[in-house]
Amino acid sequence: MGKSTLFNCLSSGKAQALNFPFCTIEPNLGSTRVPDERLEQLAALVNPKRVVPATVDFVDIAGLVKGASKGEGLGNQFLANIRETDAILHVLRCFDHPDVSHVSGSVDPVRDMEIIETELQLKDLETIENRLSKVQKQAVAGGDKQAARLAVLLEQYHNALSRGKNARTVPLENAEERRMARDLFLLTNKPVLYVCNVDEESVVKGNNYTQQVVERLKQDGEPYLIVAAGSEAEIAQIEDSDEREQFLALMGLEESGVSRLIRAAYRLLGLETYFTVGQEEVRAWTFKSGTKTPQAAGIIHTDFERGFIRAEVIKFDDFLHYKSEAACREAGKISAEGKNYVVRDGDIMHFLFSR
Repeated sequence: MGKSTLFNCLSSGKAQALNFPFCTIEPNLGSTRVPDERLEQLAALVNPKRVVPATVDFVDIAGLVKGASKGEGLGNQFLANIRETDAILHVLRCFDHPDVSHVSGSVDPVRDMEIIETELQLKDLETIENRLSKVQKQAVAGGDKQAARLAVLLEQYHNALSRGKNARTVPLENAEERRMARDLFLLTNKPVLYVCNVDEESVVKGNNYTQQVVERLKQDGEPYLIVAAGSEAEIAQIEDSDEREQFLALMGLEESGVSRLIRAAYRLLGLETYFTVGQEEVRAWTFKSGTKTPQAAGIIHTDFERGFIRAEVIKFDDFLHYKSEAACREAGKISAEGKNYVVRDGDIMHFLFSR
């Protein structure tokens, strides 16, 4: 409840946010910049012609009800749309309001959470069962070793899902298992951030509903966030930054829930940021945690990765202290890194490559 309102705040989108079930039918697509004060600090020092932030894409998809795994409500459409995403933001209604209806007739965020988890698990169980019998035959009849390894993983998933556990709770031992897991496209293998949508009075400390959610999430250590979608819609309409800060201060917040949500989604996806800095442009580039320099260079252009020679790296704090690339070079604060360097969040990069 409130997911389309939040989507509009995140993406300046035009998703319908009306008070009836299945208001959202077709998925709404939107992209939003990732708030990062480091980019603003670099731009203030360099004064480039343009500043390009990192972005995250969001999809507002149809809600689902009990029985969705069997096609109830918009279940089949919901499940098809969610399979294409990298992570799930699950918005839970955690407020009372006599004029805002609930598809189940009452407010119970833990029940809502468990309904969706169960439906996703049932769909994954169906996927596993359809695949398992075929893979087991390949492993036995054809002596296929890879099929045998996949069968073991499928059995682990089947065991977990049958016990009401999500696929992501199954530990993966090595890169091959992680690859096989990705190829299965299981819904409950996706990382999830639970978003508790509360009234304005509960946005700082939460309420009885959010306490119930937190207790439930402790079991698996799942992340959560508390926001007030109604208030976020008001904040999104305030153009003056000082006025916006005053509004947030009145609510007891230092920053908007939308900013916190975007950053949380970024972390949920295992994403980090490096920067390129020059007079023409200061830009934030998104990369997966653990990425090495050639692959990071390839994010800019495939030629950079193909002809990679080395990367010149300045740590963000050093650039902030010395205020320019030239000053960092003079102070010996630029390091030359080869193909095995793992890029760190906040690195300022300059790539050298051969054509």
